Amino acid sequence: MPVNRNPTVRQRRLGRLLKDLRHHAGKTLAQAAAELQCAESKMSRIEAAQSGIRPLDLRVLLDFYNVTDEALRARLQELARYGRERGWWSQHEDSLTPLYADYIALEWDASDLYVVETSLIPGLLQTPEYTEAVIRLHNPHRADDFDYVQEQVKVRGQRRQVFARSAPLRLWAILAESALRHGVGDHDVMQQQLDYLLTAAHETNIQIQVLPTSAPINAALYGPFGILAFPEPAETDVVYADSLMSTVYYEQPDQVEFFTTLFRRLNSEALPVEESMARIRAAIQEKD
Repeated sequence: MPVNRNPTVRQRRLGRLLKDLRHHAGKTLAQAAAELQCAESKMSRIEAAQSGIRPLDLRVLLDFYNVTDEALRARLQELARYGRERGWWSQHEDSLTPLYADYIALEWDASDLYVVETSLIPGLLQTPEYTEAVIRLHNPHRADDFDYVQEQVKVRGQRRQVFARSAPLRLWAILAESALRHGVGDHDVMQQQLDYLLTAAHETNIQIQVLPTSAPINAALYGPFGILAFPEPAETDVVYADSLMSTVYYEQPDQVEFFTTLFRRLNSEALPVEESMARIRAAIQEKD
């Protein structure tokens, strides 16, 4: 079987899960390979997402690892079966960076998203007009490229389909108070954006908190980040952290725990939901 030089996010998650399950079962790579009656190098490629795995081989491995949870087994079979599919975002490959496409795939499969924004409104809570203004500001060299800007706005809007799934994404967003007062776009753009935040906050699967400027923990924030959690407990959370030039993903348990602890601290220092809504309404009144 040829080596997969460009695995999808789902294929990488499947490989990582199989490796974690093998470790949890106390099996070596050689033992797993012997159970599949294949070379150890093939087993290594499967875990590295450089090679796919047949449904029968997957069932053999799960039995060998004593995985009895039917929901987890079904999830792994789904990842194996649809791992090569790149989703609706593949239609926009020419205008999306590989890192952004990877993020969309993770977001699409996630059950929960815990996001912290230090300067902007989170992407899933942006109005189209606000998104357009952000894209033009972030890409001044393409600000006049109408087709590019509109396609990026369209992609941002399509990402919101995660709220229309049979099991909608649960979003917990913590926004630095300064994000409510930045002049993104003209007066009307910010007014509509803040109004929309109040509307979105009424959804049962969306929780919004404002981190006041006076909170000392602002000094511990070096930029926005998010924690993506998945339906099955066995799946490791994935953290992403944005910078000016790129997005970095963290998947090691100690790294994920660092950001999870930071999010808990932010949650405790951010305003309760009702006070957060009052702070957003105050920002709206300031713009009147």
